[in-house]
Amino acid sequence: MDATTPGPLALEVLNRDDLKRALAEHDFAEAFSLIKKWGGLSQNRIAAACRLTPGKVSRIISGRQQVTSFEVICRIADGLCIPGSMVGVADRPWEKRPDHPAPPASMTARPTDEELWHSTVTVHMAAELTRSDLVMDRRAASRALAGAALTGAALLDSLEGWLQPASASESGRRQGRIGLREVQELEATAQAFRAWDHRFGGGLRRKAVVGQLNEVAGHLEEHQDPEVERGLFRVMAYLSGTAATMAWDSGLQQQAQSYYLLALRAAHAGRDTGFGANVLAGMARQMLYQDRPQDALELVRLAQKGVSKAVAGARVRALLHTREAWAYAAMGRAAAFQRTTTEAQEALAEAGGDEPYWIAYFDDAELAGVTGGRLLDLARTDPRQAEAAADAIRDALARRGPEAGRSHALDLIGLAECHFLMGDTTGAVEQTHRAVDAAAHTRSNRVRAQLGQLYPYTVGRSASRSVGEARARIRDALST
Repeated sequence: MDATTPGPLALEVLNRDDLKRALAEHDFAEAFSLIKKWGGLSQNRIAAACRLTPGKVSRIISGRQQVTSFEVICRIADGLCIPGSMVGVADRPWEKRPDHPAPPASMTARPTDEELWHSTVTVHMAAELTRSDLVMDRRAASRALAGAALTGAALLDSLEGWLQPASASESGRRQGRIGLREVQELEATAQAFRAWDHRFGGGLRRKAVVGQLNEVAGHLEEHQDPEVERGLFRVMAYLSGTAATMAWDSGLQQQAQSYYLLALRAAHAGRDTGFGANVLAGMARQMLYQDRPQDALELVRLAQKGVSKAVAGARVRALLHTREAWAYAAMGRAAAFQRTTTEAQEALAEAGGDEPYWIAYFDDAELAGVTGGRLLDLARTDPRQAEAAADAIRDALARRGPEAGRSHALDLIGLAECHFLMGDTTGAVEQTHRAVDAAAHTRSNRVRAQLGQLYPYTVGRSASRSVGEARARIRDALST
């Protein structure tokens, strides 16, 4: 056998129960050991076939390094001719050949940045990502929690293709079985999932969203009608965006970014640049929560560069200005924060009722809540900003009630912190109790994280019985 293309493993090796179990669990330490023992491949030949370094293969076998990257899992499947179903990814392209020959180098090579933005690659990415996510077990979920999102140049350089026109669809695929009516039904489902996420947060329905996304990818693999295909790509973008926010809200940062990237590419393929700008705003928010304001600012500028005023709409432009203001607040640039917040207010004043459903949530209440939160960021280093932050958050609470779910709880937590910063212990305790009550009605990981940040304000005030009761309630909420 050639050193770089070992060919298919013998059928009796692939059919071994211990190997199938190791591959299904992504236990590549065990899988590589079994392939060495029963497949007759040396460590170096496994490394060459999978385009890994011998040192990395050695670390995997010894258990010092885990394989969590979808790209690496696909390279292992392609390099060793392991069917995709055995490792929880989509069927590999070479599996369609009756004799299952070893895939050529072009099939296993990493696509160029330009190729990543081709519609067929987007569909392939969606199928792989969703299938792998749906079969992810608890061990894989733990590894995903530990995974970090891309930052800096590694992230920003990969997004430049969004500024280029989408390529024309390839011909030659089978005629699809659905029409525009079915696309509209799928979009209605995507809208329902998005509404659930905005209200409750958390990941209770994330797998349902991923399953629906996998189905849309299946339709795109066979359909060739241009109008229906564009509609399906838009639905894929909407579902991917919701899957991203649900994953992020559950603490799965790497998974969230993968879905954000898929959403951006799907929006690009569906010629929906307005939603693409919205996705970039979501990615900027993820960077801001990871204390990467400069990366967030670059993402916002990329979004602003890629959409015209007519395409973006007033609400999207206002959203992008608030993300820009958020980044400036994180940098401590109060004057720039005030300027861009004013620009957001001016843009939102132009909003009408004819904008897409996915941006309808961004209204005066949302702007007030975001502004209050950013003023609170500034108040942590300059307590003089606390009163202005409290006023903005009260405005948000007056405009949206408990039905806002996650946003309502976050507003109350922020307001309690404002009162602590202003030295108003009585008001702080009152708002803390309201915040804990609201948090009980959402499964959002972000709400729990914000409650955790409120807790230190209640420590060291043992003499106050009321503060002690508030502290106990936060502790109980975080422990359940």
